[in-house]
Amino acid sequence: MRIASWNVNGLRAVARKGSIEPFLEEVDPDVVLLQETKAAPEQLSEEIKNIPGFSSYFNASQVRAGYSGTAIYTKDEPRLVTKGMQVPSLDNEGRVITAYFEELAVCNIYFPNGGQGPERLKYKMHFYDAFLEYIEELREKTPVVWGGDVNTAHEPIDLARPKENEKNTGFLPEERAWLDEVEAAGWIDTYRRFYPHKEGAYSWWDMKTHARDRNVGWRIDYLFASPDLAPRLIKASIHNRIQGSDHCPISLDVVKYS
Repeated sequence: MRIASWNVNGLRAVARKGSIEPFLEEVDPDVVLLQETKAAPEQLSEEIKNIPGFSSYFNASQVRAGYSGTAIYTKDEPRLVTKGMQVPSLDNEGRVITAYFEELAVCNIYFPNGGQGPERLKYKMHFYDAFLEYIEELREKTPVVWGGDVNTAHEPIDLARPKENEKNTGFLPEERAWLDEVEAAGWIDTYRRFYPHKEGAYSWWDMKTHARDRNVGWRIDYLFASPDLAPRLIKASIHNRIQGSDHCPISLDVVKYS
């Protein structure tokens, strides 16, 4: 099973750019996790909603149109799909959607950005804590892969200019400490499992400064696996050649039991 994740920065926009087909052809995923879809299903064309060979599920923001949102596309029909974390105060921005398959659950998450002032950073940290509680409860029932746009680079190796960003959201000590807590709980950062010392491996670049041309980026997109999946992890990749968003897709290959 190949699970791919991509913050598309607007699903309609990435479709207009003609980026979806090249992504599906190059990565060849079985499950696709999309973040920042910025659209309700009724705003999407049939071509986007019904990609041949995939079933699609959406969790749109209830706060305002054209904001946030997540989606899952999958070749295998899940037995169940749930939206949110069952925390009403945190579930109205469409940031979490989970698909349950026979042998594991796959959770797609678009974490809040901590910018725009102290209140939004506080919201982000509250969201982080609630999500860890949610995902810890989930793994008591089934093996889990969760991932998406975490909006934080964990270690200095995960961004091009760590010193310059120590006081900026996305690399603040409290944000990074949460990822320490995630790993302390046993969750596997699958890319670092295969490439623990690889530098220059980024998934997001600032478009305004044309940072992608110079690879001045951040690794803020992750796929984590519960520890019981460790023997089944085959390969993790960052697909930085794929254009269409300020993020690039990432993927994880997991051995299926059946």
